[in-house]
Amino acid sequence: MKRLLIALASLTLSATAQAAGGGPLPFSYEADTSNLASLQRGARNFMAYCSGCHSMKYLRYNRIGQDLEIPEALLKANLMFTSEKVGDHILTAMPGENAKTWFGQTPPDLTLETRARGTSWVYSYLKTFYVDPSRPLGVNNLVLAGASMPHVLADLQGWQVKKAVAEGETPAAGKAPVLELAVPGSLDAEGYDQFVADTVNFMAYAAEPGKSHRIDTGIRAILYLLVLLTLAYLLKKEYWKDVH
Repeated sequence: MKRLLIALASLTLSATAQAAGGGPLPFSYEADTSNLASLQRGARNFMAYCSGCHSMKYLRYNRIGQDLEIPEALLKANLMFTSEKVGDHILTAMPGENAKTWFGQTPPDLTLETRARGTSWVYSYLKTFYVDPSRPLGVNNLVLAGASMPHVLADLQGWQVKKAVAEGETPAAGKAPVLELAVPGSLDAEGYDQFVADTVNFMAYAAEPGKSHRIDTGIRAILYLLVLLTLAYLLKKEYWKDVH
């Protein structure tokens, strides 16, 4: 039984903490879905840069507005590009067959992406695109080699290249290649890191919109039970105080 638990734990860790090639992920990131400002920025980022190709078909616009405290007027003006009804699911306007022709496959729905791969995987993926002339779109990715997605955030991050290995130097086994910025983007490194963090944060929220409410309810329930336990203990002491 103990060996089975260890094996299951190993499989879980390898699924969430390793890159597609089997090595460790270049970056680690833990989402904070209680950070409302970050989630609002992440929603803006996703709708502006991702929703043209990717859907979130298990999430509705009005759920975003409700959870992230975004008024309906602002929701319609700034986040709704593929629908006019706030009760609609978030679907992409890109036809699936055309997308398959252009990119080699239909861009996946991203509602549950962070639950399937882990937040560190998505965070690392968005930070490790690099120039690769051998690829059809001119870029590749350290986390998902041969990815068919173009580097849609290149204007923000800039263009990265693999750092050249010095003559006589051997790359460390199992260590991801080092990327260096060849052409700067409109954001500095810190600004781009924040952009990616906010985007992944929103994706983590989208995968489980009720998580913060569930945790808050759980904390309230535990506090309520602790109060009842205290009262029950005091009542017990009162009843039994004269019993010797």
